[in-house]
Amino acid sequence: MPDPSETTSLATTVAVEQARKLLSRNDSPDVPFDRAINTYRGCEHGCAYCYARPTHAYLGYSPGLDFETRLIAKANAVDALRAELARPGYRVEPINIGSATDVYQPIERSWRLTRGVIEVLLETGHPLTIVTKNALIERDLDLLQALARRRLVAVYISITSLDAGLSRALEPRASAPWKRLQAVRKLADAGIPVGVLAAPIIPFINDEFLERIVDEAAQAGAYYASYTVVRLPWEVRPVFEQWLQAHFPDRAERVLHRIEDLREGKRNDPRFGSRMRGTGIWADLLRQRFDRAVRKAGLNRHRLQLDTQQFIPPAPFASSGAGFAHGPAPARQLGLFD
Repeated sequence: MPDPSETTSLATTVAVEQARKLLSRNDSPDVPFDRAINTYRGCEHGCAYCYARPTHAYLGYSPGLDFETRLIAKANAVDALRAELARPGYRVEPINIGSATDVYQPIERSWRLTRGVIEVLLETGHPLTIVTKNALIERDLDLLQALARRRLVAVYISITSLDAGLSRALEPRASAPWKRLQAVRKLADAGIPVGVLAAPIIPFINDEFLERIVDEAAQAGAYYASYTVVRLPWEVRPVFEQWLQAHFPDRAERVLHRIEDLREGKRNDPRFGSRMRGTGIWADLLRQRFDRAVRKAGLNRHRLQLDTQQFIPPAPFASSGAGFAHGPAPARQLGLFD
């Protein structure tokens, strides 16, 4: 069965950015990390619900098709990260990779910026977490295994559906659900702590899959599962509503009314504490379903603690050779999924 991430093409352009810094800071109380790396701006996956779409508007691009096709590679990612980690007084906490745009989206096959960043973190003994919905992460099993042996990494695979047709409509160029579950299994078999994020749950679209996602994740070797409900901030709302009318015109109003039920009558609620899982009766029922599924599957029994004591600052400009400054890697250096 073909995988959309490897077979579905969309005409894209990739601009080069020389990032002044690579680490972005976060102080949100409902996000479990305080720093993140995103090696690319924009994302080829084309997820209709993506909360990162508004960031493209800041660059003068549209949060719709431009977000999916006018991509920006932070070409100096490796050296920018080295410089930040080498600063006096740098305090170590796990870095999340992929908090906004997917760092394993298709252009990573040739640009290899994400791999270069992971190489630096392995070299320096720095803990990290990764979130992705692309099976390309399997290419980097060698690095992730080495990190896992030192308690320096956890990986979280986002799975929103187990229906290939729905997944292709919702996330047209992300890996198919079966490929993501295969990635979970390969990571777990390699000794890498791996969890699954059923995120986002969209009422009357994919909520029926919640229990099955948790069960399939456990069978594949995941230790952890979580979920969020769909968020529609700023420019995400019209993009999502247009997608909903195009793909599910028969239930679009029903979906939007249920989202309003989750958001106290609004289409979006940005408040910390409620924005991730909503409030009200439907939110409570969803939470109960998830809790039962997790207990039945035997997940979330322990809290993973990554080691922050192994860090050794890098030499700032001793580039590893990955994360190419002027364009993607030559063809002979492409990864397993090319």
